[in-house]
Amino acid sequence: MTRAVLLLFLPVFAWAADVTGQWNAHFIRFGDEFAAARVELKADGGKLMGGLNELKLEGTIEGDRLTITATRPDHTEWGKLDGQVQGDDITGTGTQGQDEFTWKAHRAAEIHAAPEIHTFEPSAFHRAFSGAIPPVLHINPGDTVKTTTVDAGGRDANGVRRSMGGNPETGPFFVEGAMPGDTLAIHFGRIRLNRDSAGSGDRIVASAVEAGYYRDAKFDEKFSSDWALDRTAGVATLAKPTERLKNFKVNLQPMLGCVGVAPPANQSFRSGWLGSWGGNMDYSGLREGVTVYLPVYREGALLFVGDGHAVEGDGELNGDALETSMEVEFTVDLVRGKSSQGPRFEDAEYLMASGIAGSLTDALQQATTELARWLERDYKLSANESNIVLGTSIRYDIAEVVDPQVHVVAKVSKAVLATLQ
Repeated sequence: MTRAVLLLFLPVFAWAADVTGQWNAHFIRFGDEFAAARVELKADGGKLMGGLNELKLEGTIEGDRLTITATRPDHTEWGKLDGQVQGDDITGTGTQGQDEFTWKAHRAAEIHAAPEIHTFEPSAFHRAFSGAIPPVLHINPGDTVKTTTVDAGGRDANGVRRSMGGNPETGPFFVEGAMPGDTLAIHFGRIRLNRDSAGSGDRIVASAVEAGYYRDAKFDEKFSSDWALDRTAGVATLAKPTERLKNFKVNLQPMLGCVGVAPPANQSFRSGWLGSWGGNMDYSGLREGVTVYLPVYREGALLFVGDGHAVEGDGELNGDALETSMEVEFTVDLVRGKSSQGPRFEDAEYLMASGIAGSLTDALQQATTELARWLERDYKLSANESNIVLGTSIRYDIAEVVDPQVHVVAKVSKAVLATLQ
């Protein structure tokens, strides 16, 4: 048999681009991103399979062209994707019913580097939580950031005005590998005062008291609510006290009012707002040693921190607590493929879940529900079991009542949870 005839009988294998691995995909309709997700792909010859959240992906790849059909868990079709591979990037089009869209993906970076410590000195501050703000630093899960914040009025450790007021934020920090559907864990190893002065409101805001009290109260317009912070003794006193308050002292409990990520659906909120993304939560329990868990809505999460307080009573009733600048140190981690409906906190003593809503009742219900779901998911409790635990052991903190949304925190002691089998 001649060589030419022999070649006719040899199998022909089409070259296929290497797409096996994890990809970060973004879906765009009418110029706006409407979804983003981590995609797992595996090529076997010309066959392609994988997953996107709960969707099952099946298709083919030939050369640099791929076609994918996505199906839901009930086996109904979600949509179809076509794409072209160019190295570590894929671009293409898709259909879902009658709707057409474009999509793009880039190969997820494999992080092999040892955790790093970054010292970041901010030169600009932002007064919004938004995914449209370029990140100031890219960091990996496990990395630690040492940085500073200005106070709510924009003044730094030296009392120098660095920004307009309204809770100017440090950041945002881009966390490599973070994608929608994940949870960002931020552990605060250090929240420390870096100056000896603070300022607060001088009266309870009208929304927190009965109308008659506020109408009849005789407020002194010359009353000074400037504070002196004794960092050595750990107390705050009024800088210009009245005679009745000359011996009044409060113990310092430094905390951050704002910790947030980019909000969902390409939304932007002024830094006085709070929601499922965190933001201006003003929870007095957000102190040194706490871990904050926030749902991720955008690739990289985009983490903001700011709004330091030397001390704050529950609810931030004066509108402004003891506002001051801070030294902050935090370590980030990533919980892949698990998310919650809103912020959660953990310290050495408690698990805590937030409820953020337009009323005290709605916020309390949301916080209670989140804590019940937490116990049922992570402690493998039935609904009856979690309800018994919470019904006997739950505690509530009224974190915030003077901002646009009410914030209630439901918490349960780890000592109680330690008795579970």
